[in-house]
Amino acid sequence: MKKTFQVNLGHRVYNIDEDAYLKLKAYLDRIEGFFSDQREREDILSDIEMRIAELFAERLKPGKEVITLTDVTEVTSIMGDPRVISGAGETRQPEYEPYRGPRRIYRDPDDRVFGGVCSGLAHYFGIDRVIVRLLFVLFLVFGIGLLVYIILWIVTPEALTTSQKLEMRGDPVNASNIGNFFREEFESVKKSFRGEKKNKL
Repeated sequence: MKKTFQVNLGHRVYNIDEDAYLKLKAYLDRIEGFFSDQREREDILSDIEMRIAELFAERLKPGKEVITLTDVTEVTSIMGDPRVISGAGETRQPEYEPYRGPRRIYRDPDDRVFGGVCSGLAHYFGIDRVIVRLLFVLFLVFGIGLLVYIILWIVTPEALTTSQKLEMRGDPVNASNIGNFFREEFESVKKSFRGEKKNKL
């Protein structure tokens, strides 16, 4: 007979057996150990925990209510080696070989003129967002562009979480990409802040 624990991941409570709990805790502790900056560590861990919670939810079904060691092994395998987040691992894929996984359609809140529909479609089809915007302008001339845009704005969800933004780009949602995505966002904010500061001087 094994002990079970209740863990809260991504605002969901899971029952997890003792061996699985120890393996999951060790994995999250390893990820936490790679970040010295408190805020960066909390944000990345929060996104990773949300993704792990989603993967656990997929493994639960009627008659199976406890996360097992096998589940944790599978999920940590999907999430990847935490060393890659910090650049310590040597398994990082070269930048010129983008992942060609399935994409999901979302509105892109980070690159939008109105609702982020065109940018989201550009990510989905893997084309330049300017082309999509020009197509909508052409459709606007024929009188259907505005209606199509409004319908897509209503029915297409906005990419709010890191996982959704990675799915929108077709990147695998794993520990490495979550960490890299957060760093890219942080660097982008820093650059725009420096630019604003220079303009004020």
